[in-house]
Amino acid sequence: MIRGLLAIAISLLASIEIPSEGGASVNHNDPLLEPYQLKHLQLKNRIMITSHEPAYPQDGMPKQRYRAYHEERAKAGVGLTMTAGSATVSKDSPPVFNNILAYKDEVVPWLSELTDACHQHGTKVMIQLTHLGRRTGWNKGDWLPAVSPSHRREPAHRAFPKQLEDWDIERIIRDYADAAERMAAAGMDGIELQAYGHLMDQFWSPITNTMNGPYGGANHAPLQNRVQFTLDVLTAIRQRIGDEMVLGIRYTADEAMAGGLSATEGVAISKILKDTGQVDFLNVIRGHIDTDAALTDVIPIMGMKNAPHLDFAGKVRAATGMPTFHAGKIPDLATARHAIASGQLDLVGMTRAHMADPHLIQKLMQGREQDIRPCVGANYCLDRIYQAGDALCMHNAATGRELTMPHTFSKAEKIKNLVIVGAGPAGLEAARIAAERGHKVTVLEASPKEGGQLRLAAQTPRRKELMSIIDWRMQQCLKHHVSFEFNCWAQPDDILRQQPDAVIIATGGMPNTDVLSQGNDLVVSCWDILAGDVKPGKNVLIFDDAGDHPALQAAELIAQSGAKLEIMTPDRSFAPEIMAMNLVPYMRSLQDLDVTFSVTYRVDKVEREQAQLKATLSSDYGVVNKHRIIDQVVVNHGTLPLEALYFDLKPMSSNAGELDQDAFINGTPQTVKRNDKGQFQLFRIGDAVAARNVHAAIYDALRLMKDI
Repeated sequence: MIRGLLAIAISLLASIEIPSEGGASVNHNDPLLEPYQLKHLQLKNRIMITSHEPAYPQDGMPKQRYRAYHEERAKAGVGLTMTAGSATVSKDSPPVFNNILAYKDEVVPWLSELTDACHQHGTKVMIQLTHLGRRTGWNKGDWLPAVSPSHRREPAHRAFPKQLEDWDIERIIRDYADAAERMAAAGMDGIELQAYGHLMDQFWSPITNTMNGPYGGANHAPLQNRVQFTLDVLTAIRQRIGDEMVLGIRYTADEAMAGGLSATEGVAISKILKDTGQVDFLNVIRGHIDTDAALTDVIPIMGMKNAPHLDFAGKVRAATGMPTFHAGKIPDLATARHAIASGQLDLVGMTRAHMADPHLIQKLMQGREQDIRPCVGANYCLDRIYQAGDALCMHNAATGRELTMPHTFSKAEKIKNLVIVGAGPAGLEAARIAAERGHKVTVLEASPKEGGQLRLAAQTPRRKELMSIIDWRMQQCLKHHVSFEFNCWAQPDDILRQQPDAVIIATGGMPNTDVLSQGNDLVVSCWDILAGDVKPGKNVLIFDDAGDHPALQAAELIAQSGAKLEIMTPDRSFAPEIMAMNLVPYMRSLQDLDVTFSVTYRVDKVEREQAQLKATLSSDYGVVNKHRIIDQVVVNHGTLPLEALYFDLKPMSSNAGELDQDAFINGTPQTVKRNDKGQFQLFRIGDAVAARNVHAAIYDALRLMKDI
């Protein structure tokens, strides 16, 4: 009787929503916050950061920057973080994304420091190991040929590989075991082997395994042959590390391509992996990654469906009964919660979401879901690393800069009165940070609504998720009592009336179409098309001399109207500022319409020719004598700063508008004084300085306002 009453009491207590700071309530029955037992590891919740390479290593080592990135997320409560995407085990697997070099002994102390730092916050740490096979280049690292079970080239990385010999296979198996031993020495909790698109999967896939013999896939060889390399690697690793470390595999269970690994074979491989008794978890992928288009289907971006492969991962879990993980555009807690509550996953990956907000779990535990900075799927993070950059979040400029930039802000020692002109991404970020620090903030905006250029960009369905960048900042500004005055074309008197201590000009820019030697009055801008101020013509030429999103956004609207369209650029490739994965959806749309792409040509001048227009072309590559007869010319050539107010205020400011660049770079306060009679500090940020992108505008605001 007493036991029964006690059980009921415990059940009732567990369902009580306990108020957190600020009055919000925390639901302790949230499936995302349930602990999970993975072998001997007790994970404190069901959310994980999957293996990914942000390209932060120095000399192939995960040094201070890498550690700070993972530690920030560990502090906020993530149960499991996986490093590296992927750490390479062999010298003939040279990194293409500035990966960790797991084949070097010196990696051990760096990984040990990272692991210890995360362990202090109760977060478990794993690493992903791989051999890239053909998914690399021969002209990188030590200039060794790429290797694979066939000579078939991977389109994305372009190397024609050497077909593996027996001694290559023996060496690589040994390299895996050596690398695993280093990870154990670093005190890591587990290892994930990367299969999809990499060497292991190249053995599995009928398309990329043309070998004969025990590992071969030629002549309809049995599945066991293709999986044998993976099984031998698992055995070698277990012989080195024993049963103390968790060992799993991230793999495709369906390549979703003609002639590739089928879902039936993928499930069969899943069962083989389970039957080895050496694998503790499966991390399931669907698709292939050998082209930009295929990669984008595996890791969808904005405008694409959320969680497209979740149900498939659930089917693998049901078929195997194995602990199953999955990530793939699961950007919000509602989707993640469904993945766990429906029994489709044991752990849900929210990697890009943690780039947008490293404190996601902390806010969930505090009952502050509404404060989570949303991932908008802009994919600035991944697209940058695939172009040899480092991963940065479109609208969290502190991500990857944890050593110098804060994610949260302490109160200012002296409360100031700040006026910010412009409610685009730069202005709203400046207002948000200043208000969180306790300053009194007033924002003046010429338009009737916030958003600036982003509101215009979000007009097309493909990029509508961009408005979350604005909506979140607006919500945070209102929460911290920022005052807004809309429909206010600010003049100096409007500023002076506020008696500000500092003025931030974030007025953005306007399209620059004055780029031709003749006929600038005959062209329109991409903004005109996107805003609906100008309707598309019937035969249209877009001159794209900036190579960024407005041109292709306008192109979609024009082509979808039924117009004949030519997109022309003076560059050797079109849209060079739209990186690989963001380009894919545009191409899928435009290739089905009446669109021609022309590179290496400029529009030099435009003239009227009866009822039409004549565009005369030139080229940086030599003299040309070509023209186009069209009825509309649309120009994309960036923006010019709206800077008149800044220059009007400059003589009245104490710093005469000067930005101390060293202080700006080093994250210290701005103390320039050029005018003893100046009434306020004056700065401008974002496109009010020069045409750049959203991340640059937000980063401007962060590194200025964190110390003002």
